[in-house]
Amino acid sequence: MTERYFAVLAAVVLVTSLAGAAVGATDGSSGSETVDDWRADVPDVHDVEEPDGDGTATLESDGEDREFASLQAAVDAAEPGDRILLEGRFDERVTVDTPNLTIEAVERDAAVIDGGGEDTVVEIAADGTTLEGVWIRNSGLEKNDDDSGVLVNGSNTTLSELRLTEIAFGIWIGDTDGVVVEESLIAGREDVPTVQRGNGIHLWEASDAELRNNAITTVRDGIYYQWAEGVHAEGNAMWEMRYGVHYMYSNDNHLEDNTAFDNDVGFALMVSTGLTLEDNVAVNNDGTSGHGILLKDVEDSEIVGNEVVGNGNGLYVYNAQDNRLVNNLVLENDVGVHVTAGSTNAVVAGNSFVANGEAAFAETTSQAHWNGTDRGNYWADARTTDLDDDGVGEIRYQPAGTVERLVHERPGAAAFAESPAFDAVRMAESSFPVVESPGIIDHRPLAEPPHDEWRTYYEDHDH
Repeated sequence: MTERYFAVLAAVVLVTSLAGAAVGATDGSSGSETVDDWRADVPDVHDVEEPDGDGTATLESDGEDREFASLQAAVDAAEPGDRILLEGRFDERVTVDTPNLTIEAVERDAAVIDGGGEDTVVEIAADGTTLEGVWIRNSGLEKNDDDSGVLVNGSNTTLSELRLTEIAFGIWIGDTDGVVVEESLIAGREDVPTVQRGNGIHLWEASDAELRNNAITTVRDGIYYQWAEGVHAEGNAMWEMRYGVHYMYSNDNHLEDNTAFDNDVGFALMVSTGLTLEDNVAVNNDGTSGHGILLKDVEDSEIVGNEVVGNGNGLYVYNAQDNRLVNNLVLENDVGVHVTAGSTNAVVAGNSFVANGEAAFAETTSQAHWNGTDRGNYWADARTTDLDDDGVGEIRYQPAGTVERLVHERPGAAAFAESPAFDAVRMAESSFPVVESPGIIDHRPLAEPPHDEWRTYYEDHDH
């Protein structure tokens, strides 16, 4: 052991009697139940019948209807503002270069466009295009060529109720403004290794896009931001991939009410500023990296009201500065919050840390002080004393200190993590403090969890 460990253990003599008298707070776990089989209520993206018959594209223009056997022929004949109705199967690749054109299936999935396994299936090169209700499939596999179900290079495009299957990239959105993608289903190829797949929705230098209520699976990353700004993503579900959401060099974006589960990482926020991650759900993201929410080189961002459940690390904070992590439920992760690489100036308050294998871990040689004057967080394994009944404890709590570091460095010590001796060490760090050891200090721990709904993860595994 290091000298620090010996110094802390020496303090045990001073507090053992108090430790024996203290009442331990329950973590509220549900016995042998876990959240391992929790699954969001998502659609079956492959539950669709093949449209009957050869394709018919009906061009509605100036009060006159004309039928074409080729969608490209109908597009070429169209004028701005025209509408094309689709039914049946089209074996072709299409470029839309007529602005303000509407292309829609007579009903959802009543028309399929099959790209034959080459290139991009539908390229939108004109502004103001609407594409609705169409099943688009079988693009090429060349990620370097951005082979996609739909490639968007026209601003103010609306993609609605699409089904995209057997694609490299689902939807690639280029240097455009105001693109909307809503109510669509995207699935890559299961027979392609994850690292060789494209992304579900890829935004490259796009701005002010709206991504709403889409279901994305079996791709590399669900929604990938690359120099994209002002994007609002809400109500999307992403599962069985590498990263549900992946930000790179993308500032001032908003994520709200999205669900990422059964991925390697739920939400990966990297090298960006001004992000808002609000009321999202990250569950059972426990692959090689295994983070519910990852903040890496992220600044001035809000991580508020999210439910982070059953991941490897619930919150992983790496070289992140000046962020707010507030009012999140952090439940049954291997580690509730892992702080490393010089992350500083965070506001961490109002979170509920319940039933985590390890509530917090900090790779630091100093102390991170949270909540000197405001309310703190609820720690299920803390012995919180609330003498004035205001919901806030009078005695600070150190959720990441000597014991946590010792167990992290020497896993064999985990067998003693709940022993009276280790409890006494924790009390020595928190209550007096007799010893100022490196780690995380919560000066105002909460007496009760702000989140009551955490129990629903045990009551009903189908969210």
